[in-house]
Amino acid sequence: MELRQLEYLVAVAEEGSFTRAAAKVHVAQPGVSAQIRRLEREVGHELVDRSGRTVRLTEVGAAVMPYARAALAAVTGARLAIDELSGLLRGHVAMGVVTLSSFAELPDLLADFHDEHPAVDITLSEANSTSLLEAIKTGELDLALVGLASAPPTGIATQVVVDEQLVAAVSHSDPLATRDAMTLHALGERPLITLPTGTGLRTCLDNACTTAGLRPHIAFEASDPVTLAELASRGLGVAILPKSLADQRSKVLHAITITRPKLRARLELAWRADGPISPAARALITRTRATLAKPRQAA
Repeated sequence: MELRQLEYLVAVAEEGSFTRAAAKVHVAQPGVSAQIRRLEREVGHELVDRSGRTVRLTEVGAAVMPYARAALAAVTGARLAIDELSGLLRGHVAMGVVTLSSFAELPDLLADFHDEHPAVDITLSEANSTSLLEAIKTGELDLALVGLASAPPTGIATQVVVDEQLVAAVSHSDPLATRDAMTLHALGERPLITLPTGTGLRTCLDNACTTAGLRPHIAFEASDPVTLAELASRGLGVAILPKSLADQRSKVLHAITITRPKLRARLELAWRADGPISPAARALITRTRATLAKPRQAA
């Protein structure tokens, strides 16, 4: 039994066609067919059903498939480990982020990493924190920048990037613009502008309202904090924002400290605490952690 035979078998199973499988592995179609025939003779059973228009695995073929995938994954892992020890890092890393505006240093960090490891491909995706954390747990993502209001889920390790106070922000024409501080209760039935459910900021707000026995009036939701600020500046409600963002827009927004309870949200780097991590992913995690070694804090 040869590794290339297992590779061809997996390709045929995934493509449902000898022709497409051959194109995928860059081998002539007769070569793929011949190698799978040799494998079938060796194991003494047919592994693929060729009787239909689409090639399918037989029952025996389906039973063999997990072992074939595991063998190929083991070889890939061994090659990556060798490359890592020899200083040649290659592979693919998948990273997620809550919003591309939430961490301005990210493009520079990824560019520097790419300069050091040009053979590593990096994909970047955007989603809410709940979805990103789930993708890390399932292995779909290697690391992510997520917003958290409480401890991370089991199996996830994190490092704080930003720990920041949340404030209520209103336009300068809003009646609340005369206030510098207020309780969450004092917001009463005012329409709130906030991030969607599943984000760290929203979780922080929802938890505080639940503890205080409040049912907030959510008037607008947007996935980008900058959009929340824009909506509030036009008098459409009270935006719950990181203090730094409200201060950046002090010309059009008035920031109000929420005194009871005080709201804080964190932006954290998250990765799997256990389970396999590729050398390329480990290198990016290490580089990112070093870059973010000193978390930013706001009062």
